[in-house]
Amino acid sequence: MMDSEIHVVIGSGTVGTILAKKIAASGQKVLLISRSNKQAEIPNVTRVQADASSISSLTSAAPKADYLYNCANPPYNKWQEQWPPIHKALIELAMKTGAVLVTCSNLYGYGPHKGVLTEDLPLNATWKNGRVRADMWLELKELHDAGKMRATEVRGSDYIAASDQSRMGDRVVPRLKEGRSVQLLGELDKLHTWTDPEDVANLMMVVAKEEVAWGKPWHVPSNGPMTQRHVVRDIALEIGVKNPKVSSVPAIVERALGLFNPVMRELSHSAYQFNAPFIMSDERARKAFGLKPKSWSSVIKDLVAAY
Repeated sequence: MMDSEIHVVIGSGTVGTILAKKIAASGQKVLLISRSNKQAEIPNVTRVQADASSISSLTSAAPKADYLYNCANPPYNKWQEQWPPIHKALIELAMKTGAVLVTCSNLYGYGPHKGVLTEDLPLNATWKNGRVRADMWLELKELHDAGKMRATEVRGSDYIAASDQSRMGDRVVPRLKEGRSVQLLGELDKLHTWTDPEDVANLMMVVAKEEVAWGKPWHVPSNGPMTQRHVVRDIALEIGVKNPKVSSVPAIVERALGLFNPVMRELSHSAYQFNAPFIMSDERARKAFGLKPKSWSSVIKDLVAAY
């Protein structure tokens, strides 16, 4: 029965929260599992505190599930240590409950690539964060193909979101609103694909229930590529700021910051994504599911409104 389906969302960050809200709004039962129980309540969503790296903790929190959504987000500089136990526990939970496991991922697994990124490219990443994400999917696919579980993965590019983890979030919008200049990492004038977290959640909801989606990765429908300078200009226009001052952090400064800041040090390994065109094809998901991204004007309006 449709009304008896149980959707379990792991992680209450940007994507996890949006996803839980959307599923609940469709009338389904939603459990939102996170490490903290201090976050705001969401209508028709049951919040549960649990350790996503512990199968006993997860089983206690969600003894039954029809759909599992991995929206966990360990600290950027601790992926190599913290992702594997979370990944292992979610595989065990999916096998115990028989749930479809949908993973929210990114494009790191491909590594540097000259040309448009498509889902059939090999996962050639060598940097440890990219390798972690690549190996997670390769294990899921192997288990899926062996008939031991049902799994799929969605991959988005850099998020446009009101967050300290978005390049166009906390570091950009508040500064523009205050009339201050903006400094960004990487080249300002290379084309780049940007993804809205709402589009990530929409695709996750679809691939969870579409058997044709299982066993495959899917790129999130996203707007056409734009340079960092273009995105800042559009945000500034929405705020009402003319001629925003935007510059790139000098490479020598970026390297110096990495000496003291472990997150900056890890970010330096993804510099290839901004120092050359970084363009993702979403054609496969658009054709298979008839999905389109949120309009660019709405993406920008919603981003600014969040501040």
